[in-house]
Amino acid sequence: MSDFIERSKFSCALGGALSTIAAIPKAVPIVHASGGCAAALSGTYNLSAGYRGVGYCGGNMIPTSNISQSHIVFGGESKLEGQIEATLKYLKGDIYIVVTGCQTEMIGDDAVGVAERYRDQNVIGVNTPGFLGTTLRGYDAVLSALVKNFIEKKEEKDPKTINLLGIVPGHDVFYRGNISHLKELLAKIGVKANTFFADGESVESIKQYGDASLTVVLSEAAGQITAKTFESVHKIPYVTTELPIGPKASERFLRLVAEKLGIDSALVDEVVAAETKYFYSYLERIVDVAADLDFQRYVVAITDSYYAYPLVDFVSEELGWIPHFVAINDLKDKDKQAAYTKKFENLTSKTKPAVIYEDKYGLVKKKLRASWPYNNNQKYYDALGPLYIIGSVVERNLATDYGAGFLTVAFPVSNRAVLNKGYAGFRGALSLVEDLLTNLVASR
Repeated sequence: MSDFIERSKFSCALGGALSTIAAIPKAVPIVHASGGCAAALSGTYNLSAGYRGVGYCGGNMIPTSNISQSHIVFGGESKLEGQIEATLKYLKGDIYIVVTGCQTEMIGDDAVGVAERYRDQNVIGVNTPGFLGTTLRGYDAVLSALVKNFIEKKEEKDPKTINLLGIVPGHDVFYRGNISHLKELLAKIGVKANTFFADGESVESIKQYGDASLTVVLSEAAGQITAKTFESVHKIPYVTTELPIGPKASERFLRLVAEKLGIDSALVDEVVAAETKYFYSYLERIVDVAADLDFQRYVVAITDSYYAYPLVDFVSEELGWIPHFVAINDLKDKDKQAAYTKKFENLTSKTKPAVIYEDKYGLVKKKLRASWPYNNNQKYYDALGPLYIIGSVVERNLATDYGAGFLTVAFPVSNRAVLNKGYAGFRGALSLVEDLLTNLVASR
């Protein structure tokens, strides 16, 4: 073994696939793998994603072929076939998605081919062995399969409909709230957003996603494959931007979508003005207290690329906090890393953060310590503080070591219960301010 991940913040591709399927209304997964994979991975995204629950058919309810030693030797396709038939008989679903584990892929079982025999009963198959990649790859595998094999092709496009990608259920612990905030915001400029997972959407509505005029991807690491599949299969162009948090980012987001769809800029001006007024009418209430109690902090963000820049951009530009250190755990490509690092040059703060790409907790901890001069018994020593760490529950002890404020936003989040909270948009950003500052005054 040449490398290992210390305290991983992802599951395997199968885990990402199961978490994605759990968020699709009335979707039933059928796992072709050995016993234990399905329940363990589903449980991971129940307990470590703000206690989101297991969905319509998750946890111990997940149908699985439970292949054994004999199937490894002689093949397990007949076992899968029997499991599909039993699932169709006893479990009611609007779509059935066959996903695979490492073992069945290694022995060459054609799970997708077996699923194809039941296409007329809304069964599709997806290759999702753990070694395919992380959670994010499983998300793309499932959605790409839906785009290729389930969503109907539409010659006529709706000029005010988009597909919104990059928000990974469970991995974004606040996916429901974020999707809700963005759908509501886009609706104010007359745009309908297809998201796969929002309240009110269904398998039948997903089938119509081919009528969108644009795909918007909110992540550099997730949704790109699906967006390219939409482009190649359904002739829908795509654009990549970041998750909008706060007035400035939300305005950029709305203007980007409006420009691509040819929406009147006057309407965008009107919506931005109203939402900005709403945001600051609440934020201004805390300004005096924030100044008098000196709430300004050095900020450390230890997250994935989906949250890193949006969070740092917001706390720096809107709260006036000082960006110090950013550790990103999901971008491996050097060109993508360079492009992502360049985003931080857009911050108006004179202090720019050190940006590293590291997924091992011990090395992140060591590099954070090295980012500030050591105390060599100087008479006067300026310590790294006051500090605020935004990350996952993995960083809780690190925050304690520094006496820092601490908020869990990135997966895993096991110290918060999350229902419909989200941080996206104008109004979601107010919730973020509440959570950040509540931590600072909690002991008063």
